[in-house]
Amino acid sequence: MGSDAIEKRGFSTAITLGEQRYRVLVGEGLLDQVGARVRQHLARETCAIISDSNVAPLFANRVKKSLKSAGFQPTLITIRAGERFKTLTQVGVICDQMIAAGLDRQSFVIGLGGGMIGDISGFVAAIYHRGIPHIQFPTTLLAMVDSSIGGKTAVDTRAGKNLIGAFHQPSLVIDDLDVLKTLPRREFNQGFAEVIKHAVIADAKMFRILKVVRASGLHRASETHALQSLIKRNIEIKSRIVATDERDRTGERALLNFGHTVGHAIERAGNYSKFLHGEAVSLGIVAACTISVAKAGLRPEQRDVIVSLLEQFGLPTRLPPKFPRRKILDAVMVDKKFEDGKIRFVVTPRIGAAHVATDVTVDEIRDAIAQL
Repeated sequence: MGSDAIEKRGFSTAITLGEQRYRVLVGEGLLDQVGARVRQHLARETCAIISDSNVAPLFANRVKKSLKSAGFQPTLITIRAGERFKTLTQVGVICDQMIAAGLDRQSFVIGLGGGMIGDISGFVAAIYHRGIPHIQFPTTLLAMVDSSIGGKTAVDTRAGKNLIGAFHQPSLVIDDLDVLKTLPRREFNQGFAEVIKHAVIADAKMFRILKVVRASGLHRASETHALQSLIKRNIEIKSRIVATDERDRTGERALLNFGHTVGHAIERAGNYSKFLHGEAVSLGIVAACTISVAKAGLRPEQRDVIVSLLEQFGLPTRLPPKFPRRKILDAVMVDKKFEDGKIRFVVTPRIGAAHVATDVTVDEIRDAIAQL
């Protein structure tokens, strides 16, 4: 992986996965450059912009204008916002709209939105005409530092989250820091759950840096450089891990699931309406740390430091008293991280390291959930 400057206000990083290689552009003012940037990578003409009812009114017209100025013929497809609408039924509706618009195997898809849009637009790109290019334009911090990197695409089912999906690497990722300034504080803060996750599993130095910064400071326009550096570091961490295990077969990529086994189950138990994804992951990290104390030798004081850092960034570390904890365990039991009746549970022995454990029991997960 290498990087080079694209402007004084940003950088470009190349991600290589086997024979595949794509670029991640990070900087300011990229929204109005989408057409020119995409033209440098794709010679195609027609495309679908898939966005949601929150993001499309803010940015879709500017993206369409930029694409048209570069000679593209974009079709905007807007779906309802929220994880509850990341379904196979919605995928079918999107594909029908693409067919009606005359899009074919020479077309491409742009996902304009947060992690939910990145997931569903990537899945559509993976299956439409057996696969067409996908461009990620994430509009949340969480999507920039995590879900837009690595090529995992999926939709949810009644049984659980991301149970139907495909690996489909993007052709290009464009991170415009300006769009983050429109995020509500809660939406901005949830991205730090993934940042803290990366620090816990792979970067003790970044963890120490995070202890002396505040989300409110990084949200200010004056702190763009600091935020850009943080995003760059997280892209480096995730892309390095993904490069060693692109299709999640050896266990190395599974490290990125730290906090997600319980986190996804919390989302499902709350019908995807009680917590944002990053908030649920924060709670999952707390549960994973509790299990890590028992199973991986994590010192209790380090667990407390991790919990304190999550709270510092405005993330939840305790469940509401009446939250249906039993539903969490039920959701864990159908998690795709179960293999041969055993769950692959990511634990941390110390800040900056992690590994997959296969000896974590359901009772231990139940106890960790009970302590939330």
